[in-house]
Amino acid sequence: MAQQSPTPPSTPPSTPRIRACVLAAGLSSRFGATKLVHKVRGQPLVQHALEAAQETCHGQVTLVVGHDAEAIQTAAGGLFDSVVTNDQYQDGIGSSIATGIRACRNGADAILVILGDQPLVTGEHLANIIAAWTGNESEIIATLFDDISCPPILFPRGAFDALSALSGDLGAREVLKNNKFDIRTVEFPPAQYDVDTPEDLQRIDRDS
Repeated sequence: MAQQSPTPPSTPPSTPRIRACVLAAGLSSRFGATKLVHKVRGQPLVQHALEAAQETCHGQVTLVVGHDAEAIQTAAGGLFDSVVTNDQYQDGIGSSIATGIRACRNGADAILVILGDQPLVTGEHLANIIAAWTGNESEIIATLFDDISCPPILFPRGAFDALSALSGDLGAREVLKNNKFDIRTVEFPPAQYDVDTPEDLQRIDRDS
């Protein structure tokens, strides 16, 4: 009777390497001051996005700073694992996305881009975005409210080159409109609450 070879142990599926990039470099021009250091629900605005990011991508959270960088880092309370400065922050959010992607892309299968002024974004929502991603390099997962696609957005490795080349104030719109990518969404109505003015802070405290 022939001896059977032992069955090799099964190889567990690899876990995608996902990093989080929190954008906190803007001028806060409509707010009239550095908005991310102002408190909402008892803590600096920027900490809410960072806490959600740490819940989902613990140890893999990068903070992008620019305007009033030292104050932003202090307000962040150590909730980031690395920090990168966007020297071109005055050019707009596109330059901040590009700076963050270039800093995070090595070793990452996907990057979650999160705005620092969305205090109601939760770790649970970020986890739902990640769970919705099939791992396809042409599949982007965006947040949805009122039929509007917005951040937080998961970008796969296939989008890194295009994102790294962004500039100006249009953000990632051109990437999202590129037919090369399949855009899927995860609904999350609280994403509509971001902070541009002092009145927005009051509205969030009142409505949330």
